[in-house]
Amino acid sequence: VQLQASGGGLVQAGGSLRLSCAASGIIFSIDVMGWYRQAPGKQRELVALVTSGGTTNYVDSVKGRFTISRDNGKNTVYLQMNSLKPEDTAVYYCNFRRFVPASNYWGQGTLVTVSS
Repeated sequence: VQLQASGGGLVQAGGSLRLSCAASGIIFSIDVMGWYRQAPGKQRELVALVTSGGTTNYVDSVKGRFTISRDNGKNTVYLQMNSLKPEDTAVYYCNFRRFVPASNYWGQGTLVTVSS
């Protein structure tokens, strides 16, 4: 199973980007899909997640600006990022988790750079 993230790039502050992460290989019943990010010199942090039931959760710093969504049929998760700020600059990683059997998959990361 591989996760392929895409959509990163360079954008000016106030701009928007949409990240996508698609799974290839035999994969089913993913309980939680999420996006994490890691800025230079900082620890990786959870940005947003969405459960199989559609419940979402966001880190406070992105609430009202980012929207996570998933397409179960395509095993894909999206992150719509609006009103981007320089502090959003980081490598963004997608993550798929299944509880039973326990499985945890990571994408390779996509760089988002927000210029001021």
